[in-house]
Parts: sequence; C-alpha cells; structure tokens
Amino acid sequence: MKTFLACLATETNSFSPMPTGLSGFAEGIIHHGTATRDPAIYWTGALHLWRAAAEARGWPVVESLATFAQPSGPTVRKVYEDFRDEILRDLKAAMPVDIVLLQLHGAMIADGYPDCEGDLIARIREIAPTAKIGATLDPHCHLTQAMIDNATALICFKEYPHVDVLDRARELFTLLADAAEGRIHPVMRDHDCRIIMAMPTPEGPMRAFVDAMTARESEPGVLSLSLAHGFPWGDHPRTGARALAITDGDPALAERMARELAEKLWRERKDIFQQVLSIDAALDRAAGHNQGPIVLADMSDNAGGGAPSDSTFLLRAMLERGLTSIASGIYWDPGVVRLCQDAGEGATLPVRLGGKCGPMSGDPLDLTVTIRRVATGLTQRFGTLPVNLGTAVWLRIEDADIDLVVNDSRTQTFHPEAFTGLGIDLDRKRHVCVKSSNHYRAGFAPIASTIIPIASPGAITPDFTAIPYRHRALNYWPKVEDPFA
Repeated sequence: MKTFLACLATETNSFSPMPTGLSGFAEGIIHHGTATRDPAIYWTGALHLWRAAAEARGWPVVESLATFAQPSGPTVRKVYEDFRDEILRDLKAAMPVDIVLLQLHGAMIADGYPDCEGDLIARIREIAPTAKIGATLDPHCHLTQAMIDNATALICFKEYPHVDVLDRARELFTLLADAAEGRIHPVMRDHDCRIIMAMPTPEGPMRAFVDAMTARESEPGVLSLSLAHGFPWGDHPRTGARALAITDGDPALAERMARELAEKLWRERKDIFQQVLSIDAALDRAAGHNQGPIVLADMSDNAGGGAPSDSTFLLRAMLERGLTSIASGIYWDPGVVRLCQDAGEGATLPVRLGGKCGPMSGDPLDLTVTIRRVATGLTQRFGTLPVNLGTAVWLRIEDADIDLVVNDSRTQTFHPEAFTGLGIDLDRKRHVCVKSSNHYRAGFAPIASTIIPIASPGAITPDFTAIPYRHRALNYWPKVEDPFA
C-alpha cells in the first residue's frame, strides 16, 4: 500500500489585522518532503507517526510538503496556490497511491478560496479517485461539505487543549489502513448544532461529553465520532459546531449518531457555556484571592486564534492599579527583541512595548526595563510536542517585581516553560498573565492556585454574540435563543 503524506495548516481569523503570507509559514515551518528527517514538533508529529506505521507494515511512503503558519488573517492567494500545487505535483509523481494522509487544520481561508481544505482534498480526489484519503483536523474547523464529500475519513482532535494530536493520527492511520485492505467501508455524515461558543474539555460538562462520545465509538458499526467546535472568528457559512460520525458502510447509522451527538450538545449548551470577566472584574476577583500563582488568561490576544499577541490592555490596567509580583507574556514585539539583542544582557533601557498592530493592540507602553536574559532555541511544550519560541527575552521592571517575556516569533503561551526556560520563577509570583484562550490550561493548571479567564479587548473577543459576520448566517446560539425556530 503506497502511502502519501502531507501537511498544510493554518487557522484563519477573518478579523485579524495581519495577512498570512509566505513569511508566516517560513516562521512556522516549511519542509519540502523532509519533515520526518527532523525531530517531531506539533504540526509534524502526525507525519512521523504515519511514516513509522506504514514502514512497519512494509509499505512505501512518499512525503510531500509540510508547512504551518501561526493563525492570522486570510492567506495570500499565491501562497496557498503554490503550496497546494506542490502537494498535487508530488502526488501525481507518486501515482498510483493507495492511501493519502493529511495533517490539516480545517479553518484555512485564502484570498479567493473560502475553503482551502475542501479545495485541496477535492483536487487530490481528482488525481487519486480510488485512494483512501483522510485528514486529521483541529476541532476549530469549519467541516465543509467539500471535505466530507471527497475524503474517506476526517477525524477531529477530541481535546481542547489539543493534547491528543498523536492519538487521533494513530486512529486515522488504522481506519484508512483497514479501509485500503477492504476490512471496513467508512461512511461519513454530519449534523449542524447551530452553536458557536468555546468548549474546553479538561473538566466539567464538556469533559463528560467527550468521554461519553468516546464510549459510543465501541458501539457496533461505529468507526469514529468527532465534534467540530468550529472557529468562531473565521467568517465562513459553516462556522460553528457540527457533529461528525463515521460508520462501517451504514449511512443511516452515521446520520443518526451525528444527530444524537448534536442534540446532546444542544441540551447541555447552557451548562457548557462559560462566562468570561472583564479586566476590572477579573482583577477585583484576583484581589480577593489569598494565594498565588493566580493565572490570568488574556483570551482576546491569543496568537493561536489570529490575534497579534502584542496588546497592552491587561498589563496597563495592572500597572495603573499598582499591582506587583507579575509575570506576563508572551508579547510579540520583534523591534523590542532587536533592541535587547543589541543592548545585551544586564543593560537597563527604555522600551516601547506592544501596541504595534492597530486599535485591537491598545497603545504602546513606555517602560524602563532591565534585560535579564536573551535566548534562542528555547521551546515550550504543547501536549508532548515542542513549540519553538524564536528569540525570547526576559525583561524586568525591578521596582515592581514584574517580569515580561517578549519574542520575535508569534505564538500563544502554552506552558510554564515559556517563562521558566528563561529563568523566571513562577512559584514566587502572585500574578501570571498568559496570552492564550484555553490551550494554556494543560500546562498552567497544575501550578495555578486559581485560573481567571479575561475578556480583554482584542482580535478574538469571547463575546460570541458580537462577532461581525458577513458570510455566516446569524441563526446560531447564543446570538438567538432558538436558531431552529
């Protein structure tokens, strides 16, 4: 069974002030058929697993493009077309191919292409009409009809934070291998939940939902069940939650399972929904907490959702209140990083931090800081896989006991290693401020005395009723109480 591997992934925030261009992918990763020669990272871990699994069966493997860009605005048309066409050329050269395994995101939008993944999978199907084609998807995908019609199997990560990337990759390989060998005949159906909200899975009602969904995969005829949460800040006609079922040759069963999952989510939506505090309300709550570290999540400035990661609203409010004992990051400010590289460790200098990318970033903060460390080659874990930090600097406001992490490679704050790798001791901090919507929970929950998510101003507002869609119909909860009416 000849197996073909590729990865093309980014998450498009239609309201981000920054386009996704070639430099964004270069900053993330671009491998032209060579990803599995290098150590596995977040977006190449699946390719490593698939190659090893195929070669263990004695199957030949052809590896194509593997590239990922940090979420931003729509991808530049030529950039998407060039990457897509590279994968298609490699596939044509590799034919005949039995299995195509793709690591995608599912919410990639480019100029002229509202559904990049659907476009790519459809073109792959034209070249390889009999191949078994599958993709792992981030649950924050749009799950379009073009994807479903042209793929053999689509599997979303079940967890948010996405700590199960390799588990889902393993599941997809087994499913496609069984299909290629004629042991199963996958059929997919989905159902629209008409819900747009954040659905973290580590605890509470959503934890129980995922566990119950996983248990149902052992029912006769069921091959895989997924819940696509949808990416709220991607303006697409199918933005929002959709349930997906894959069964063995039984479309009626797949349709029933998808509908039942969607109906269950609808019944439990109000228990799952999480209210998020304003900055002032969050800081008031933190003031009443007696023990640190208090983890404050700057949800709206999450680079992983397409925000710049340079907003100053939360830090400014804390400074205005005279708060101390703070660690805050990761701020994306290449100009400040450059100044610090030139000045060197130990220097004290004025810097103008953040506020560079427009109104959603706030105003720059003028600070006097000491450069405690400048480092390259550091990583932070996301699940079990490393994420590169680029060049990172530790800046300290000495008289306020405030430590800031600034870097030149946009990424959200996944893990305490983003701070401790530079030498910052979080155990000594009362406030730990992280620029992330939810992925930080996997790493920071074990050290936090409490976690307070904050609806700060920014490019990915957690007010799901206020997102200014142009392409997505407004018949979704909580925008309307009964979207099925």
